[in-house]
Amino acid sequence: QVQLVESGGGLVQAGGSLRLSCAASGRTFSSYGMGWFRQAPGKEREFVATISWSGGSTFYADSVKGRFTISRDNAKNTLYLQMNSLKPEDTAVYYCAARGGSAAHTARGQYDYWGQGIQVTVSS
Repeated sequence: QVQLVESGGGLVQAGGSLRLSCAASGRTFSSYGMGWFRQAPGKEREFVATISWSGGSTFYADSVKGRFTISRDNAKNTLYLQMNSLKPEDTAVYYCAARGGSAAHTARGQYDYWGQGIQVTVSS
C-alpha cells in the first residue's frame, strides 16, 4: 500500500513557474513507476508526465513537453513536477500516481494508487 500526498500548488500568473511535490509513504517507493495526471473542470483526467523507478525513463504529454520536468528522489520518497512557462490552459487539479510496475507508463488505468489532488490555477 502506498499513500501519496501532493503539495506546492496554487495561483500563478501566465509565464510563471510552480513545483509540485508528491510525498509517498512506504519503503518500496523506489520500485514504483510514477506519474502526474491532471483534470480540468468538465474534462477527463489526462496524462501529464511519467518516470520509471530509477528516473532513467521519462515521457511527457505533447502539451507540456519542453515546459514541465518530472523527477524523483528515492532517498526522500518524493516525486516532483517542475512546471515552467505556465499557461491558463494548464489550470487543473494535478494528481500524483504510483503503479506496481517499475516502468514509466502513460495510461491512467495502469496506476494503482492516487493522491488526493492539488489545485493549480494559472491566470492570464
